[in-house]
Amino acid sequence: MDLNVNAFSVFDRQWALVTAGQEGDFNTMTISWGGLGTLWGKPVATVYVKPVRYTHEFLDRYDKFTVSFFPETYKKALALLGSRSGRDGDKVAAAGLTPAYLDGAVTFREAERTLVCRKIYRQDLDLAAVPAEEAAAYYAAEAPHTMYIGQVLEVLEK
Repeated sequence: MDLNVNAFSVFDRQWALVTAGQEGDFNTMTISWGGLGTLWGKPVATVYVKPVRYTHEFLDRYDKFTVSFFPETYKKALALLGSRSGRDGDKVAAAGLTPAYLDGAVTFREAERTLVCRKIYRQDLDLAAVPAEEAAAYYAAEAPHTMYIGQVLEVLEK
């Protein structure tokens, strides 16, 4: 399995969607924080989601999740998916994306690359261990992110 991306900018500059659930019961959200690497001898993707986000419930409930990357032309769609909650309606339809159902996971037909992941670790960030400047900037009003690490099972590319 090969993945040729700039791991330092693929999340921050390109953004991505993290999606958890299955056909008929899934949610997605835009992320710009994440990482790619190796843990326990396995290729992994790491994502961070705040507990207040609807997608958090799906990441906790399901064993698989996807991380999907899109061409630049979908930046407005990803902005919409990052600013609306799936609790309030069908934001996927509003963004103009088409769900594609996999074995126990969901991605989108418009994605140029999808990482299919099996959750192997989950931990809430410890606010006491977060540098004071970052804690003040990111967690003054909300609980810290939860870190999800998924073993990359498959890389789907167009």
